[in-house]
Amino acid sequence: MSTAVLSEAKLMWHERDASMQEVIDALDRTRKDFARQDAANADMPHPRSCVMTLVVVVSNDREEKLAEQIAHLISKDHPLEAIIVRERYGIRTGKIEAWIHADVQRPEYSCARECEFITLHVRGAAGEHLAALVDPLLVSGVPTYLWWAGTPPFGKAELEDALRIGDALVVDSSQFAMPYQAFRGLAKLMAAAHQKLGMSDLQWSRIRPWREMIAGFFSPADRHAFLDGISEVGIDYAGDGRGNRIAASITVGWLATALDWKLNSAAAGTGGAVRALYTDRRGQTVDVQMRSVPKEKLLSGELAAVRIGGVAGGMTFRLSMLRDPERKRRPPDEPSYRTLHHADGEDEAGIELASRRAEWHRDVLHENFDSLHHIATGDPPGESRPQQPAVFVRDRRRKDTSQVLLTVIEIGEAEPLRHVQTFDTDDEATLVLDLLSNGTHDPVFARSLRAASELMHKF
Repeated sequence: MSTAVLSEAKLMWHERDASMQEVIDALDRTRKDFARQDAANADMPHPRSCVMTLVVVVSNDREEKLAEQIAHLISKDHPLEAIIVRERYGIRTGKIEAWIHADVQRPEYSCARECEFITLHVRGAAGEHLAALVDPLLVSGVPTYLWWAGTPPFGKAELEDALRIGDALVVDSSQFAMPYQAFRGLAKLMAAAHQKLGMSDLQWSRIRPWREMIAGFFSPADRHAFLDGISEVGIDYAGDGRGNRIAASITVGWLATALDWKLNSAAAGTGGAVRALYTDRRGQTVDVQMRSVPKEKLLSGELAAVRIGGVAGGMTFRLSMLRDPERKRRPPDEPSYRTLHHADGEDEAGIELASRRAEWHRDVLHENFDSLHHIATGDPPGESRPQQPAVFVRDRRRKDTSQVLLTVIEIGEAEPLRHVQTFDTDDEATLVLDLLSNGTHDPVFARSLRAASELMHKF
């Protein structure tokens, strides 16, 4: 086990061949030592602060290190108990290899607090005995979140048993081993789960910027009528195959449930293309298309583009959002006809952002030119000043162009509105904390997931 991530936490106890009772006793000693270490002889033991228990089920080194990193980052602002459970071969039946780390933080204006990181390597699938393993370690009175880093065993009794110890289940559908089948299992579990059990998917948080941009387009009062005029929706996603359509399907499900669309039919074609026909509340047909596009800088399944178009009140409208929009230029002799899923383009939004940065840096350098030259050379300001250097925008373009989001708004005959911005991607720690902070009981996500499952079932 790598301790790089937990280097700031102190190793309190480690046993290669331990029983569960030995783990419990070691944890109890760790907590008692912390309660008394900062208390004077006449003082009562310091109370322990804990706001949540995070149980993470992992299956390999990458997931284990990721779980350690996320738990440690969350603990910086939220005192917690983290329990990481991993299946390992070579461990005797009934025995556990266990580690207990403790990170004691001493804020300037409050009492010290201890965050505990418990790692258990067990023999056999973790889900088969997860409840029995974890239940004795849980902190009473605080919520318990179960994060399954890989693919949960949907439809099996061990998952149902594991869910009894938690208040919510957190998954990442982009990491499912068999995405299509596992996503259908997730939808069934949500439909059958107890009302008190929360459920969230990191993919739901990943597509939040897209949902906010779409909602923002329709939010002005003079655009409300456009909601009933949508006739076509196009979504591009990175990768290929039906397993990578989860984020795209959830986005379509969110639109369909928000606007009361009814699914009529759906069919999948070659190359990851899907076409679905919906009926809106006015009885008009909405043509929805999804397709796979090659995007090396995006993770498989991430959204690459969303296009929404239609007619309302005799006025056409189109919203286009493209991530990493710099693509090969079209030959000048190519026909000008463009479909909803236009694969090529002439946009270089990344160059525009680089140009903005270059202009800003030139202004800063110009304002501080004399002082910077004096600091660098020791010469008095104004003497032996070099010529102003030339800045080449293309040389300043960052390689990570996947953080560029181009939005184009076309309404009627008016000049298109074009906006370029950075697309800030969040790491898993931020996504997990966002889900836990905002609650795992999200009715919008629940109904979007059901609609996405219905769509994926059609193809």
